[in-house]
Amino acid sequence: MFDKLDFILEKYEELSQKVSDPAIINNQPVWQKYVKEMGEMEPIVKKYKEYKKAKSELADAKEMLEESDEEMRELAKMEISELEETIGQQEEDLKVLLLPKDPNDEKNVILEVRAGTGGEEAALFGSDLLRMYSRYAERKGWKTELMEINDTGLGGIKEAVMLIKGKGAYSRLKYESGAHRVQRVPETESSGRVHTSAATVAVLPEVDDVEVDLNPNDVRVDVYRASGNGGQCVNTTDSAVRLTHEPTGLVVTCQDEKSQIKNKDKAFKVLKSRLYDLKMQEQNDEISAQRKSQVGSGDRSERIRTYNFPQGRVSEHRTGVTLYKLDYILDGDLDEIIDGLITSDQAEKMKNF
Repeated sequence: MFDKLDFILEKYEELSQKVSDPAIINNQPVWQKYVKEMGEMEPIVKKYKEYKKAKSELADAKEMLEESDEEMRELAKMEISELEETIGQQEEDLKVLLLPKDPNDEKNVILEVRAGTGGEEAALFGSDLLRMYSRYAERKGWKTELMEINDTGLGGIKEAVMLIKGKGAYSRLKYESGAHRVQRVPETESSGRVHTSAATVAVLPEVDDVEVDLNPNDVRVDVYRASGNGGQCVNTTDSAVRLTHEPTGLVVTCQDEKSQIKNKDKAFKVLKSRLYDLKMQEQNDEISAQRKSQVGSGDRSERIRTYNFPQGRVSEHRTGVTLYKLDYILDGDLDEIIDGLITSDQAEKMKNF
Protein backbone atom coordinates (compact mmCIF):
# COMPACT_ATOMS: atom_id res chain seq x y z
CA MET A 1 0.00 0.00 0.00
CA PHE A 2 2.74 2.44 0.95
CA ASP A 3 4.66 1.79 -2.28
CA LYS A 4 1.53 2.84 -4.14
CA LEU A 5 1.11 5.91 -1.94
CA ASP A 6 4.74 6.93 -2.52
CA PHE A 7 4.21 6.54 -6.27
CA ILE A 8 1.07 8.73 -6.17
CA LEU A 9 2.85 11.40 -4.12
CA GLU A 10 5.79 11.41 -6.53
CA LYS A 11 3.44 11.62 -9.53
CA TYR A 12 1.48 14.47 -7.90
CA GLU A 13 4.64 16.51 -7.28
CA GLU A 14 5.78 15.87 -10.84
CA LEU A 15 2.44 17.14 -12.19
CA SER A 16 2.63 20.19 -9.89
CA GLN A 17 5.83 21.22 -11.64
CA LYS A 18 4.37 20.56 -15.09
CA VAL A 19 1.26 22.72 -14.58
CA SER A 20 3.52 25.64 -13.67
CA ASP A 21 5.53 25.27 -16.87
CA PRO A 22 4.66 28.12 -19.32
CA ALA A 23 4.89 25.72 -22.29
CA ILE A 24 2.25 23.46 -20.69
CA ILE A 25 0.06 26.41 -19.63
CA ASN A 26 -0.08 27.55 -23.26
CA ASN A 27 -1.26 24.07 -24.30
CA GLN A 28 -4.68 24.22 -22.64
CA PRO A 29 -5.90 20.65 -23.40
CA VAL A 30 -2.74 19.14 -21.86
CA TRP A 31 -2.77 21.59 -18.93
CA GLN A 32 -6.41 20.76 -18.16
CA LYS A 33 -5.64 17.03 -18.35
CA TYR A 34 -2.84 17.42 -15.78
CA VAL A 35 -4.98 19.61 -13.50
CA LYS A 36 -7.76 17.01 -13.60
CA GLU A 37 -5.30 14.24 -12.70
CA MET A 38 -4.02 16.30 -9.78
CA GLY A 39 -7.57 16.92 -8.59
CA GLU A 40 -8.22 13.18 -8.52
CA MET A 41 -5.01 12.53 -6.55
CA GLU A 42 -5.32 15.47 -4.16
CA PRO A 43 -7.47 13.81 -1.42
CA ILE A 44 -5.04 10.86 -1.26
CA VAL A 45 -1.96 13.11 -1.27
CA LYS A 46 -3.39 15.36 1.45
CA LYS A 47 -4.26 12.40 3.70
CA TYR A 48 -0.90 10.72 3.07
CA LYS A 49 1.01 13.89 4.00
CA GLU A 50 -1.01 14.09 7.23
CA TYR A 51 -0.17 10.45 7.89
CA LYS A 52 3.57 10.99 7.29
CA LYS A 53 3.52 14.03 9.60
CA ALA A 54 1.81 12.03 12.36
CA LYS A 55 4.36 9.22 11.95
CA SER A 56 7.20 11.73 12.31
CA GLU A 57 5.58 13.22 15.43
CA LEU A 58 5.20 9.71 16.85
CA ALA A 59 8.91 9.02 16.36
CA ASP A 60 9.76 12.30 18.16
CA ALA A 61 7.39 11.44 21.02
CA LYS A 62 9.01 8.02 21.46
CA GLU A 63 12.43 9.69 21.71
CA MET A 64 11.04 11.80 24.57
CA LEU A 65 10.55 8.58 26.59
CA GLU A 66 14.34 8.59 27.04
CA GLU A 67 14.15 11.93 28.89
CA SER A 68 15.05 11.89 32.56
CA ASP A 69 12.24 14.28 33.46
CA GLU A 70 9.24 12.23 34.69
CA GLU A 71 6.72 14.88 33.66
CA MET A 72 8.10 14.94 30.08
CA ARG A 73 7.85 11.14 29.89
CA GLU A 74 4.20 11.23 30.99
CA LEU A 75 3.42 13.88 28.38
CA ALA A 76 5.17 11.74 25.77
CA LYS A 77 3.08 8.68 26.73
CA MET A 78 -0.14 10.67 26.34
CA GLU A 79 0.98 12.03 22.98
CA ILE A 80 2.00 8.56 21.77
CA SER A 81 -1.41 7.15 22.67
CA GLU A 82 -3.24 9.93 20.78
CA LEU A 83 -0.94 9.71 17.75
CA GLU A 84 -1.26 5.91 17.49
CA GLU A 85 -5.05 6.26 17.47
CA THR A 86 -4.84 9.01 14.82
CA ILE A 87 -2.44 6.98 12.66
CA GLY A 88 -4.67 3.91 12.85
CA GLN A 89 -7.64 5.93 11.59
CA GLN A 90 -5.53 7.58 8.88
CA GLU A 91 -4.42 4.16 7.61
CA GLU A 92 -8.07 3.08 7.31
CA ASP A 93 -8.92 6.34 5.52
CA LEU A 94 -6.05 5.81 3.07
CA LYS A 95 -7.24 2.26 2.31
CA VAL A 96 -10.70 3.62 1.47
CA LEU A 97 -9.20 6.35 -0.73
CA LEU A 98 -7.18 3.74 -2.63
CA LEU A 99 -10.18 1.54 -3.37
CA PRO A 100 -10.95 1.32 -7.12
CA LYS A 101 -13.25 4.13 -8.21
CA ASP A 102 -16.43 3.55 -10.18
CA PRO A 103 -15.80 5.40 -13.48
CA ASN A 104 -19.44 6.50 -13.51
CA ASP A 105 -19.46 8.06 -10.02
CA GLU A 106 -19.21 11.68 -11.15
CA LYS A 107 -21.86 11.35 -13.87
CA ASN A 108 -25.39 12.63 -13.98
CA VAL A 109 -28.19 10.15 -13.37
CA ILE A 110 -31.19 8.92 -15.30
CA LEU A 111 -33.55 7.65 -12.62
CA GLU A 112 -36.52 5.49 -13.57
CA VAL A 113 -39.45 4.73 -11.25
CA ARG A 114 -42.06 2.11 -12.15
CA ALA A 115 -45.13 0.95 -10.27
CA GLY A 116 -44.98 -2.75 -9.40
CA THR A 117 -47.47 -5.02 -7.68
CA GLY A 118 -50.40 -3.26 -6.03
CA GLY A 119 -52.41 -1.45 -8.70
CA GLU A 120 -53.27 2.18 -8.02
CA GLU A 121 -51.67 2.05 -4.56
CA ALA A 122 -48.34 1.03 -6.17
CA ALA A 123 -48.71 3.91 -8.65
CA LEU A 124 -49.31 6.36 -5.78
CA PHE A 125 -46.22 5.03 -4.02
CA GLY A 126 -44.24 5.47 -7.26
CA SER A 127 -45.29 9.12 -7.19
CA ASP A 128 -44.08 9.37 -3.57
CA LEU A 129 -40.69 7.94 -4.56
CA LEU A 130 -40.34 10.34 -7.49
CA ARG A 131 -41.02 13.27 -5.16
CA MET A 132 -38.56 11.85 -2.58
CA TYR A 133 -35.73 11.78 -5.11
CA SER A 134 -36.66 15.24 -6.40
CA ARG A 135 -36.46 16.60 -2.85
CA TYR A 136 -33.17 14.78 -2.22
CA ALA A 137 -31.68 16.30 -5.38
CA GLU A 138 -32.87 19.73 -4.24
CA ARG A 139 -31.16 19.24 -0.85
CA LYS A 140 -27.89 18.33 -2.62
CA GLY A 141 -28.09 21.32 -4.96
CA TRP A 142 -28.61 19.11 -8.03
CA LYS A 143 -30.90 19.99 -10.93
CA THR A 144 -33.76 17.72 -12.00
CA GLU A 145 -35.53 17.42 -15.32
CA LEU A 146 -38.58 15.23 -15.87
CA MET A 147 -38.03 13.40 -19.16
CA GLU A 148 -40.95 11.01 -19.31
CA ILE A 149 -44.04 10.36 -17.19
CA ASN A 150 -47.04 8.08 -17.55
CA ASP A 151 -49.51 9.01 -14.83
CA THR A 152 -52.76 7.39 -13.77
CA GLY A 153 -54.87 10.52 -13.45
CA LEU A 154 -55.41 9.82 -9.74
CA GLY A 155 -52.10 11.20 -8.52
CA GLY A 156 -50.09 8.06 -9.19
CA ILE A 157 -47.55 7.18 -11.87
CA LYS A 158 -47.17 3.97 -13.85
CA GLU A 159 -43.65 5.00 -14.79
CA ALA A 160 -41.47 8.10 -14.84
CA VAL A 161 -37.96 8.98 -15.99
CA MET A 162 -36.04 11.87 -14.44
CA LEU A 163 -32.63 13.31 -15.30
CA ILE A 164 -30.64 14.42 -12.23
CA LYS A 165 -27.65 16.66 -12.90
CA GLY A 166 -25.03 17.26 -10.24
CA LYS A 167 -21.50 16.42 -9.12
CA GLY A 168 -21.36 12.91 -7.69
CA ALA A 169 -25.06 12.21 -8.32
CA TYR A 170 -24.45 8.66 -9.51
CA SER A 171 -21.98 7.90 -6.70
CA ARG A 172 -24.81 8.29 -4.17
CA LEU A 173 -27.98 7.38 -6.06
CA LYS A 174 -26.65 4.14 -7.59
CA TYR A 175 -27.52 2.36 -4.32
CA GLU A 176 -31.22 3.15 -4.85
CA SER A 177 -31.67 0.60 -7.66
CA GLY A 178 -34.10 -2.11 -6.62
CA ALA A 179 -37.59 -2.87 -5.40
CA HIS A 180 -39.05 -0.55 -2.76
CA ARG A 181 -41.97 -1.88 -0.71
CA VAL A 182 -44.69 0.16 1.02
CA GLN A 183 -47.06 -0.91 3.77
CA ARG A 184 -49.97 1.42 4.46
CA VAL A 185 -53.77 1.75 4.50
CA PRO A 186 -54.98 2.97 1.08
CA GLU A 187 -57.46 5.86 1.04
CA THR A 188 -59.96 3.56 -0.66
CA GLU A 189 -59.69 0.90 2.08
CA SER A 190 -62.81 1.24 4.24
CA SER A 191 -61.87 -1.47 6.75
CA GLY A 192 -58.52 0.11 7.64
CA ARG A 193 -56.53 -2.93 6.47
CA VAL A 194 -52.83 -2.40 5.70
CA HIS A 195 -51.91 -3.20 2.09
CA THR A 196 -48.46 -4.05 0.75
CA SER A 197 -47.42 -2.66 -2.63
CA ALA A 198 -44.16 -2.15 -4.49
CA ALA A 199 -42.39 0.07 -6.99
CA THR A 200 -39.03 -0.42 -8.68
CA VAL A 201 -36.23 2.10 -9.12
CA ALA A 202 -33.45 1.87 -11.72
CA VAL A 203 -30.51 4.28 -11.61
CA LEU A 204 -28.47 4.64 -14.81
CA PRO A 205 -25.47 6.91 -15.46
CA GLU A 206 -26.05 9.49 -18.18
CA VAL A 207 -23.60 8.58 -20.92
CA ASP A 208 -21.63 10.62 -23.41
CA ASP A 209 -22.09 10.15 -27.14
CA VAL A 210 -18.68 8.48 -27.44
CA GLU A 211 -19.61 5.72 -24.99
CA VAL A 212 -22.46 4.25 -27.01
CA ASP A 213 -22.23 3.33 -30.65
CA LEU A 214 -25.77 4.21 -31.69
CA ASN A 215 -26.51 3.86 -35.39
CA PRO A 216 -29.36 6.29 -36.31
CA ASN A 217 -30.49 3.79 -38.96
CA ASP A 218 -31.31 1.33 -36.16
CA VAL A 219 -33.77 3.75 -34.57
CA ARG A 220 -37.35 4.17 -35.80
CA VAL A 221 -38.70 7.62 -34.93
CA ASP A 222 -42.46 8.08 -34.64
CA VAL A 223 -44.11 11.42 -33.88
CA TYR A 224 -47.64 11.93 -32.62
CA ARG A 225 -49.77 14.40 -30.72
CA ALA A 226 -49.12 14.51 -27.00
CA SER A 227 -52.10 13.50 -24.94
CA GLY A 228 -53.11 13.92 -21.31
CA ASN A 229 -55.27 11.86 -18.99
CA GLY A 230 -58.11 9.98 -20.67
CA GLY A 231 -56.75 10.77 -24.11
CA GLN A 232 -57.29 14.50 -23.69
CA CYS A 233 -55.24 16.37 -26.28
CA VAL A 234 -52.47 18.50 -24.80
CA ASN A 235 -51.49 20.30 -27.99
CA THR A 236 -52.43 20.34 -31.67
CA THR A 237 -49.01 19.56 -33.15
CA ASP A 238 -47.11 16.29 -33.52
CA SER A 239 -44.63 17.12 -30.76
CA ALA A 240 -44.48 13.78 -28.88
CA VAL A 241 -41.70 11.39 -29.91
CA ARG A 242 -41.40 7.61 -29.70
CA LEU A 243 -38.03 5.96 -30.41
CA THR A 244 -37.78 2.24 -31.14
CA HIS A 245 -34.30 0.72 -31.17
CA GLU A 246 -34.93 -2.16 -33.55
CA PRO A 247 -31.89 -4.37 -32.70
CA THR A 248 -32.83 -4.51 -28.99
CA GLY A 249 -36.54 -3.66 -29.04
CA LEU A 250 -36.04 -0.82 -26.54
CA VAL A 251 -38.80 1.82 -26.72
CA VAL A 252 -38.53 5.35 -25.33
CA THR A 253 -41.24 8.01 -25.43
CA CYS A 254 -41.10 11.68 -24.51
CA GLN A 255 -43.90 14.24 -24.70
CA ASP A 256 -43.37 16.69 -21.84
CA GLU A 257 -41.90 19.42 -24.07
CA LYS A 258 -43.96 21.40 -26.63
CA SER A 259 -41.08 21.18 -29.08
CA GLN A 260 -40.64 17.98 -31.09
CA ILE A 261 -36.89 18.66 -31.33
CA LYS A 262 -36.52 18.91 -27.54
CA ASN A 263 -38.58 15.76 -27.00
CA LYS A 264 -36.45 13.90 -29.55
CA ASP A 265 -33.23 15.07 -27.89
CA LYS A 266 -34.44 13.94 -24.46
CA ALA A 267 -35.62 10.59 -25.79
CA PHE A 268 -32.23 9.91 -27.39
CA LYS A 269 -30.51 10.67 -24.05
CA VAL A 270 -32.66 8.07 -22.30
CA LEU A 271 -32.15 5.54 -25.10
CA LYS A 272 -28.38 5.96 -24.99
CA SER A 273 -28.32 5.42 -21.22
CA ARG A 274 -30.45 2.29 -21.52
CA LEU A 275 -28.20 0.95 -24.30
CA TYR A 276 -25.14 1.72 -22.16
CA ASP A 277 -26.73 -0.20 -19.30
CA LEU A 278 -27.32 -3.17 -21.63
CA LYS A 279 -23.72 -2.95 -22.84
CA MET A 280 -22.39 -3.02 -19.27
CA GLN A 281 -24.58 -6.02 -18.46
CA GLU A 282 -23.27 -7.94 -21.46
CA GLN A 283 -19.68 -7.18 -20.47
CA ASN A 284 -20.17 -8.45 -16.93
CA ASP A 285 -22.69 -11.24 -16.36
CA GLU A 286 -22.15 -11.10 -12.63
CA ILE A 287 -23.13 -7.43 -12.45
CA SER A 288 -26.07 -8.17 -14.71
CA ALA A 289 -27.33 -10.91 -12.40
CA GLN A 290 -26.91 -8.65 -9.38
CA ARG A 291 -28.86 -5.81 -10.96
CA LYS A 292 -31.69 -8.13 -12.03
CA SER A 293 -31.90 -9.54 -8.52
CA GLN A 294 -31.99 -6.00 -7.09
CA VAL A 295 -34.66 -4.59 -9.36
CA GLY A 296 -36.53 -7.87 -9.73
CA SER A 297 -40.03 -8.00 -11.09
CA GLY A 298 -41.64 -5.45 -8.80
CA ASP A 299 -43.12 -8.21 -6.69
CA ARG A 300 -43.89 -7.48 -3.02
CA SER A 301 -41.50 -10.17 -1.77
CA GLU A 302 -38.46 -8.72 -3.56
CA ARG A 303 -37.31 -5.57 -1.83
CA ILE A 304 -34.30 -3.56 -0.77
CA ARG A 305 -36.26 -1.20 1.49
CA THR A 306 -39.64 -1.13 3.23
CA TYR A 307 -41.62 2.02 4.06
CA ASN A 308 -44.12 1.22 6.84
CA PHE A 309 -46.63 4.06 7.29
CA PRO A 310 -48.55 2.78 10.38
CA GLN A 311 -45.30 2.52 12.33
CA GLY A 312 -43.62 5.53 10.72
CA ARG A 313 -40.51 3.50 9.96
CA VAL A 314 -38.19 2.79 7.05
CA SER A 315 -36.21 -0.47 7.03
CA GLU A 316 -33.12 -0.73 4.82
CA HIS A 317 -32.77 -4.49 4.34
CA ARG A 318 -29.23 -4.50 2.91
CA THR A 319 -27.69 -2.93 6.01
CA GLY A 320 -30.28 -4.01 8.56
CA VAL A 321 -30.93 -0.40 9.63
CA THR A 322 -34.41 0.76 10.71
CA LEU A 323 -35.18 4.47 11.09
CA TYR A 324 -38.35 5.87 12.63
CA LYS A 325 -38.51 9.03 10.56
CA LEU A 326 -40.59 8.08 7.55
CA ASP A 327 -41.87 11.60 6.87
CA TYR A 328 -38.34 13.06 6.80
CA ILE A 329 -37.07 10.34 4.48
CA LEU A 330 -39.98 10.75 2.04
CA ASP A 331 -39.15 14.46 2.08
CA GLY A 332 -35.67 13.67 0.75
CA ASP A 333 -33.67 13.16 3.95
CA LEU A 334 -31.79 10.15 2.54
CA ASP A 335 -28.19 10.82 3.55
CA GLU A 336 -28.21 8.60 6.65
CA ILE A 337 -29.43 5.61 4.63
CA ILE A 338 -27.10 6.24 1.68
CA ASP A 339 -24.06 6.86 3.92
CA GLY A 340 -24.72 3.49 5.56
CA LEU A 341 -24.88 1.78 2.17
CA ILE A 342 -21.62 3.43 1.07
CA THR A 343 -19.89 2.34 4.29
CA SER A 344 -21.16 -1.21 3.85
CA ASP A 345 -19.99 -1.27 0.22
CA GLN A 346 -16.55 0.02 1.19
CA ALA A 347 -16.23 -2.57 3.97
CA GLU A 348 -17.02 -5.33 1.47
CA LYS A 349 -14.37 -4.01 -0.93
CA MET A 350 -11.85 -3.69 1.91
CA LYS A 351 -12.04 -7.46 2.49
CA ASN A 352 -10.37 -7.90 -0.90
CA PHE A 353 -8.03 -4.93 -0.55
